[in-house]
Amino acid sequence: MVRMRPIQSRSASLWLLAAAVYLAAEGVTALAFPGYSYATNYISDLGVPDVGLFQGRTMDSPLHVVMNVAFVAHGILFAAAAVLTARSDVWRAGVRRWFVGLALVHAVGIILVGLFPGSQTNASNGLIVFHVLGAAMAIIAGNAAVIVAGVTLLRRGPRWLGTTSIALGVVGLVNLVMLLVDSNSTAVDLLPDGVWERLAVYAILAWELLVGTVTLATRRGRSAVRA
Repeated sequence: MVRMRPIQSRSASLWLLAAAVYLAAEGVTALAFPGYSYATNYISDLGVPDVGLFQGRTMDSPLHVVMNVAFVAHGILFAAAAVLTARSDVWRAGVRRWFVGLALVHAVGIILVGLFPGSQTNASNGLIVFHVLGAAMAIIAGNAAVIVAGVTLLRRGPRWLGTTSIALGVVGLVNLVMLLVDSNSTAVDLLPDGVWERLAVYAILAWELLVGTVTLATRRGRSAVRA
């Protein structure tokens, strides 16, 4: 039975909870949002309290508070899980610092997304800069943290999980680049913005679900063998 030393059961539970809170809130608020499109709307549109047009998209999210609370909760859970994960003695000091640092940047970023919605009101008063900065921090640092975790998993965890982790982080970053290229170019129009953004964000959530599930399944397997 493969040992999952870099990721402990407590942190695995937090990874799973972080992803579950995020996806559940997204699903519930999207259902309450008239005409919401997973393809053309941004995820953060679900947290906008204003009703009306913004950047060509209709905003009408009755449960915006739910999504914004989920953004903040995910940041807190992500940071807590990362700190617990990094307590394992198998992490090299430099890699540990990078992983925890990136996780904290992700946490601060997604909390900013929840506190400063991407709304017309915030665009008018200048606070939207915190939303944009927060989104960039969350996506870039989150995917980078996944890649760093993958490096350690290559050494001390299942190699396939390390390889998959690195691949997920790279996919997330590539899709962020494609979002920026596609949305700012008239020559490139491959996919709707919402698809690019979700692929960039869901790479992080997929990693949380993957490592959480594999870690807990491995632990149960070891317990069954001992029994």
